[in-house]
Amino acid sequence: MNFVDEVEIFVKAGDGGNGAVSFRREKYVPRGGPDGGDGGRGGNIIFRIDPGLNTLQPFRHKRRFVAENGKAGRGKNQHGRSGKDLVIRVPPGTIVKDKETGLLLSDLTYENPEWIAARGGRGGKGNARFATPTNQAPRFFQEGKKGQERQLKLELKLLADVGLVGAPNAGKSTLLSRVTSARPKIADYPFTTLVPQLGVVELGEERSFVMADIPGLIKGAHQGAGMGIDFLRHIDRTAVVLHLVDISEGHERAIATYDTVKNELLSYQKDIVEKEQIVALNKIDVAREKEIVKAKETLEKRGIRVIPISAYTGQGLGRLLDELYHLVIRVRKEKEFDERESF
Repeated sequence: MNFVDEVEIFVKAGDGGNGAVSFRREKYVPRGGPDGGDGGRGGNIIFRIDPGLNTLQPFRHKRRFVAENGKAGRGKNQHGRSGKDLVIRVPPGTIVKDKETGLLLSDLTYENPEWIAARGGRGGKGNARFATPTNQAPRFFQEGKKGQERQLKLELKLLADVGLVGAPNAGKSTLLSRVTSARPKIADYPFTTLVPQLGVVELGEERSFVMADIPGLIKGAHQGAGMGIDFLRHIDRTAVVLHLVDISEGHERAIATYDTVKNELLSYQKDIVEKEQIVALNKIDVAREKEIVKAKETLEKRGIRVIPISAYTGQGLGRLLDELYHLVIRVRKEKEFDERESF
């Protein structure tokens, strides 16, 4: 399945059913009173997250969603059946906006798993509702209300604890495949990863976190160069940013590459510096020791946490994952505290 993280769709809730005009037909009662029932409510359009989804690809083939109309009322005061709600399943992290105005309507996460996008129309009243002492045989009814309809834009921002960023060919796919069950395409050339990849890092004893591999960033990415701005939005929700830097070509190249990626992130989102960050110097199995030391010293002087690793051999991964887990837990607790304080 292809990865799609932005689509436009049309939704329409069901119309309410019309009320009925009917009169009782009883033996020996030539003029029975009104008994027309009410119409049923139209079905709602409901968005609901599905943890098994991580793409908006299904919406590429279906862009129009219409809920069932309510049924008309009937005689003998029988109300029409309400239309069935139409539930649209979306990936966690889906943002819904008004297509015309760009106004944010809903942010669907595990804390907010469901949202009514369009409400069904109310059913019309039958003639039994309009009987009065002066008009005991009303011959009119109320029409059902139209259901809401909307043009919507859906955007997906993946929900991950750790965002894995770096230049093309830094080894992100290799790292993700080694520490999670994800199986991204891996090859020794740039832009092997064309879509974000998600994987769960299991550390045992209910210790785990979700890592997202964001496709390689190059200079000008925030303006659309390379893989462009398409996938930068997926870094928004991450608690921790893991910069993967290739140290095999020397410390000067490594630092320059790190600065390029960092500047692209900053150009896209200024408050990225507020996120917890770790730099992993990758490919130490084929790098010179002195180059590793120089790069580590340079970055640490900037106050950056640095961990040398080899995604290929596994060297240093234990320490890296342990540090990432503790940072994720700290951020989660801080978020919970802030949410409690806001009430």
